[in-house]
Amino acid sequence: MVPPLRITVHVTPRARRSGVAARPDGTFHVHVTEVPHDGRANEAVTAVLARHFGVSRGRLRIVAGLRARRKIVEIR
Repeated sequence: MVPPLRITVHVTPRARRSGVAARPDGTFHVHVTEVPHDGRANEAVTAVLARHFGVSRGRLRIVAGLRARRKIVEIR
C-alpha cells in the first residue's frame, strides 16, 4: 500500500478560469472560479486537483487550511 501524498497548494478563488500550475518551490497554485463561500471553493479545489492528477475526488482530502488560501491536501 502506498502512503498518502501531501501537497501544499495556494488557492486563488474567483479566477477567470480553473487550472493548476506547479511552482518552482514544489507547491501548486490552484485557480478556481468559485467564490470562497460555504465551502464551494474547497470543493472546486478538490475537483480541479483530481482532474489534474487523474484520480477520483474521493481520494483527495484537505487536511489543513479549510478557511485559508494556503492548504495542505492529502492524496490517497
